[in-house]
Amino acid sequence: MGWMAKRRLRTGPTAVLPSKVQPAELLRVVRLADPGARLDGDDVVATDVRVCAPVEAEPELTGGVLEKSWAVRVAGEGPLPLDFFDRFLAEGIAFRLKGLAVCRGEVSDPADEDNAGPAVIVPVRPSAEELAPLLEPQEDDEFTFTAGEIRAVLVPQKGQPPAVGELLPFATELTAIELRGDEPAKLGALALELADQLNGLVVDRWRFRVDAAEDLLPSE
Repeated sequence: MGWMAKRRLRTGPTAVLPSKVQPAELLRVVRLADPGARLDGDDVVATDVRVCAPVEAEPELTGGVLEKSWAVRVAGEGPLPLDFFDRFLAEGIAFRLKGLAVCRGEVSDPADEDNAGPAVIVPVRPSAEELAPLLEPQEDDEFTFTAGEIRAVLVPQKGQPPAVGELLPFATELTAIELRGDEPAKLGALALELADQLNGLVVDRWRFRVDAAEDLLPSE
């Protein structure tokens, strides 16, 4: 591998995986973030990005954390990817395939990050009455709700994550119900209940679709 190729991997965003992922499996994972993704040879093409086929990488890419690894670089195509979609894609791939993420030379383990929970994306901002069966409103803040130790915040969505494209034809005020708490499984269960009640979709912190609470837990 030439020095320019190595530099591109370090600059990233790159998912660095402990084993080589097959194109079909890589496509399956990417489609959680962008259902319209497709194969182009061994690469995966998604919205404004190309997820390059894995190449064997040297240990120095992860500072020696992974002695043997395969690098999957996410490269922008055309305009710059919106809302950090390329970085979120690399980190989400790494999370699901037991790897690390590299961006601008910095190595991170997405499985160790616990500062964000799932979100329920709904096409219309829900009223307090619609949320009442599962969430309790806060008297001093119309955007904040609670369910035991879980905190929920309504956040208007300016962007349109590809994962929720099926909601867009019905969206008048695309809104995220951001959930925060210490137990991912409980957050996931509540998110799925809310999505079912409000005709929404659950996504994780990287805007990958979540179909089961276990999707929020690191792969074993």
